[in-house]
Amino acid sequence: MVTEPRWDDTPPSEESYERTFSFPGELRNVTGARLAAEEFLRSLARHAPPRAHEYWDDILLVVTELAANAIQYAPGPFDLRLRRTFDGVHVTMRDTNRAAPEPRPFHPRTGGGGIGWHLVHTLCTQVSVVVHDGGKDIHAFLPW
Repeated sequence: MVTEPRWDDTPPSEESYERTFSFPGELRNVTGARLAAEEFLRSLARHAPPRAHEYWDDILLVVTELAANAIQYAPGPFDLRLRRTFDGVHVTMRDTNRAAPEPRPFHPRTGGGGIGWHLVHTLCTQVSVVVHDGGKDIHAFLPW
């Protein structure tokens, strides 16, 4: 049987390129989510290295920001799902708060946050929020 060459660089087996991690929603879980994402990227890079080194750092930063926001604004457990797509990585953060994130003004001299949601939108090629009965899913697509 002859097969046509693949027109994209999607891995032939998607199973090893998707992981879901669950966290109880404690402050230390922000670090846990970042370490889980790093484990996923390390595994992914063995078979499909990033096209640019900064893509790795961008994904870790987005995961860290989304986990920190889940801890701060949606008390309770949260889930992190990472999945390889044909041109990047799809990050899904599921938390217990039904309210969609709102951008806040960022004042670097006075602190108080406000930059995370802006960073997520700047680094991602697409961001969407899906509200459901148990909370919401934030979908972020990043290049790889």
